[in-house]
Amino acid sequence: MEPLVFSFKKNSCGTLLILDQNESGLRLFRSFDWNDGLFDVTWSENNEHVLVTCSGDGSLQLWDTAKAAGPLQVYKEHAQEVYSVDWSQTRGEQLVVSGSWDQTVKLWDPTVGKSLCTFRGHESVIYSTIWSPHIPGCFASASGDQTLRIWDVKSTGVRIVVPAHHAEILSCDWCKYNENLLVTGAVDCSLRGWDLRNVRQPVFELLGHTYAIRRVKFSPFHASVLASCSYDFTVRFWNFSKPDPLLETVEHHTEFTCGLDLSLQSPTQVADCAWDETIKIYDPVCLTMPA
Repeated sequence: MEPLVFSFKKNSCGTLLILDQNESGLRLFRSFDWNDGLFDVTWSENNEHVLVTCSGDGSLQLWDTAKAAGPLQVYKEHAQEVYSVDWSQTRGEQLVVSGSWDQTVKLWDPTVGKSLCTFRGHESVIYSTIWSPHIPGCFASASGDQTLRIWDVKSTGVRIVVPAHHAEILSCDWCKYNENLLVTGAVDCSLRGWDLRNVRQPVFELLGHTYAIRRVKFSPFHASVLASCSYDFTVRFWNFSKPDPLLETVEHHTEFTCGLDLSLQSPTQVADCAWDETIKIYDPVCLTMPA
């Protein structure tokens, strides 16, 4: 089974957990400590042992899970907390993008000790950055300034600005099956789908959460299925192509649900985590049933 990785903040410090999963359950393979909260983590597309985290002290850390020592390298250029980090899914590129509360996005090559470029334009905290799985060098960012923005590494200027919500946007994701489709999740409790060919109106809106949506992820296996987690303690699964899009609501946490991902190996497996300091690995009913 694929390894699982979680980063979190406790007592003003951060811990990175590397978990192994097998038939008997989860096993802690390795843990790393950092001197500030760790807010996000992303695996290398080229090396199964290498990953990058980002922290409240404005830095990114490069780790090798095969080694028990501390980070291989630390990159500190952001002036405030780094809330989002993502490694390019294009194997020919060694590029990482980070989004910060300092209102900037930075582009990194982990083999280089400093950032390659800084992208400016957002007018508030950047909560989410995500590479396009289709278009090399293209990524999206979501911000407290209520916009979704599309960027190209070939140009430091923004390509598309989408006024996506009338509230802070905490998460965005790119559809694995449609290069023009993204989804945003916001403090207004809504999820909205955006077709980049015409961003005047969302192509879908999903309502049901009762507090801010913290993270949203498209399914790697189902073209119209996505999942969202919220400060209402729930994880919800949706099929935006159906008249009644809500497939399932999972409520197994006692605090804000803040982390969520869908397995790239198993069509049915989901991992989430919450402020109750628990990690849940499970197969929701809606993903185990035929479409």
